[in-house]
Amino acid sequence: MKIYDELVARGLIAQVTDEEEIRELINNGKATFYIGFDPTADSLHVGHFMALCLMKRLQMAGNKPIALIGGGTGYIGDPSGRSDMRSMMTPEIIQHNCDCFKKQMERFIDFSEGKAMMVNNADWLLDLNYVELLREVGPHFSVNRMLTAECYKQRMEKGLSFLEFNYMIMQSYDFYMLYQKYGCNMQFGGDDQWSNMLGGTELIRRKLGENACAMTITLLLNSEGKKMGKTQSGAVWLDPNKTSPFDFYQYWRNVADADVLKCIRMLTFLPLEQIDEMDKWEGSQLNKAKEILAYELTALVHGKEEAEKAQEAARALFSSGNAANMPSAKIEEADLVDGNIDLISLLHKSGLANTRSEARRAIEQGGVSIDGEKVTDIKHLVSGEKLQGDGIVLKKGKKNFRKVTL
Repeated sequence: MKIYDELVARGLIAQVTDEEEIRELINNGKATFYIGFDPTADSLHVGHFMALCLMKRLQMAGNKPIALIGGGTGYIGDPSGRSDMRSMMTPEIIQHNCDCFKKQMERFIDFSEGKAMMVNNADWLLDLNYVELLREVGPHFSVNRMLTAECYKQRMEKGLSFLEFNYMIMQSYDFYMLYQKYGCNMQFGGDDQWSNMLGGTELIRRKLGENACAMTITLLLNSEGKKMGKTQSGAVWLDPNKTSPFDFYQYWRNVADADVLKCIRMLTFLPLEQIDEMDKWEGSQLNKAKEILAYELTALVHGKEEAEKAQEAARALFSSGNAANMPSAKIEEADLVDGNIDLISLLHKSGLANTRSEARRAIEQGGVSIDGEKVTDIKHLVSGEKLQGDGIVLKKGKKNFRKVTL
């Protein structure tokens, strides 16, 4: 099966400008394509994950990826999918975030000579002369047409700033520059980027008389139509210091039954024949599918060793086996009062509760246990002696736990 047909079979393609041309380019390794990543944080997250996997698949098929870091567009902020304006970042923060992105991307993409490129749109956007840009690009954009774009319509009710209004022009200009500088003939992005991407193909056609292609990737939504990759405490990050390999594993291990096979199909590199067989699975077999999904994705992001540790730790939670690989937290001597620590403080300091009030509620609602025994007394004390050696297993809810030691 050729790569384009595989992308279709995996449910990854949403919209394309010219299906036959795109099929021809990527099936024959002739695509030099780019995907943009704005450095809005110091880590990529699950929302970027599908784009990274797509880049890896296409590179494996002989195509050349360009990872475009938005060091310039990061100064503006993309209004797509937003109900409010993004906060402005300093140049130092933007640069730091760009550096963090590159490190993480190298796990997915081979950036060796001639295989792929990483470029920063700050190289051309930050030196633009405003009047020259207006003259060069302005005549090719219809304001009426821009205002019909989905990314702007969502913001019109609350107020769309002129700053954000320029984002489509900046992204289109990126494609225009990449086409000229690096022969980039294709852009990929999330389905919410379609209007911005069409702006780029149109600018290339009008300015250069050339044809460039665009393809959007299906957004990763759960069975309720919500974007995947978020938890109650925020985004699921690819940085192990922000989301531990265990928590990353657990996120995928706990996806809904209705979503697990779709996630395996879209995100893993397992052969389609194997996934087609799994389509027949039901009941307890779906738990096995969730383990496969969690292991495969954790191995992709954090390596096989971390994936195996996370899997063992997750199994240890539901068995009496060795729990050495459980996520852990250390309590300092200074946290003890008269040799003890109260349970509310313990939950908070171990990272199982973001606030003391959240810890209190969890205890009162019967959602906290120590070494398998439920504790409902908010004044419960745990002795420092008990925390020595192997410590205790502190659990909040059904799926959140820590091995806590002194």
